[in-house]
Amino acid sequence: MAASLSTEGLQQEFDRLVADDQRIEPRDWMPDDYRKTLVRQIAQHAHSEIIGMQPEGNWITRAPSLRRKAILMAKVQDEAGHGLYLYCAAETLGVDRGELIDLLHSGRQKYSSIFNYPTLTWADVGAIGWLVDGAAITNQIPLCRCSYGPYARAMVRVCKEESFHQRQGYELLYALTHGTDAQRAMAQDAVNRWWWPSLMMFGPPDTESTHTAQSMAWRIKRFSNDELRQRFVDMTVPQAEVLGVTLPDPVLRWNEDRRHYDFGECDWDELRRVVSGEGPCNRQRMEHHIAAHDEGAWVREAAAAYAAKHAAVDAAA
Repeated sequence: MAASLSTEGLQQEFDRLVADDQRIEPRDWMPDDYRKTLVRQIAQHAHSEIIGMQPEGNWITRAPSLRRKAILMAKVQDEAGHGLYLYCAAETLGVDRGELIDLLHSGRQKYSSIFNYPTLTWADVGAIGWLVDGAAITNQIPLCRCSYGPYARAMVRVCKEESFHQRQGYELLYALTHGTDAQRAMAQDAVNRWWWPSLMMFGPPDTESTHTAQSMAWRIKRFSNDELRQRFVDMTVPQAEVLGVTLPDPVLRWNEDRRHYDFGECDWDELRRVVSGEGPCNRQRMEHHIAAHDEGAWVREAAAAYAAKHAAVDAAA
């Protein structure tokens, strides 16, 4: 009975902190389901940052100028840092980074569906920056107010850097759309291929989302998938007009009554196929990650040995 009352009191304190928009910190008591939800979400986010290095890293050696190469290298390096921040945030919940990576390799954890699409031309680098990172910013800025402190704090820096990435992509596309006919066609083709996958980044419609309601109740998320998708569309359409590209949606138009843009329905069957492992690059992305992880084993072992050696020296001092 005493244990039951104690748990009830802890639950009440947790509920009060969440209701008052206070932060839950690693040493605070939290429900098991809250912890599991955070581990799933933060791990998926971390995996996405690391896997997301592959589509653009593929273009570093083929960038058309030294300036473009330097920009792209800096961006890919940023993504590696984001993954590091997020794995560290997940570890405050009592999980090990190696365990999370094993779960990813075994298919028991996922990463964002968007990174299972190929980067066919240089314009894809711009489309990823403008659309994919733009969608990421829309989704991630509210996470700066997430109820879990380490995740919210990690997101502050991530969002600042993602904002730069979005501007970089927009500037790259602007250069192409104000270039030759071939460059304009290449930019339009990239936008055509990345528009719908970017909309699907926000997840399934609210009626099919299994986690949104509880995550919003815990204030891990602040807005539903459909609300965030609408925000992204409203933000992106005016930018497309400045770029001079056409978004590939015949339904897309301003709705004066709603004061928002109406837009078409995503191909949710495609999203389910990609999430289940049947996207254009699912196997390629995972095989590359597993190979890189295995090849880097000696580095991790050397770092661990070095740390153990110096810990022993410090303990003896």
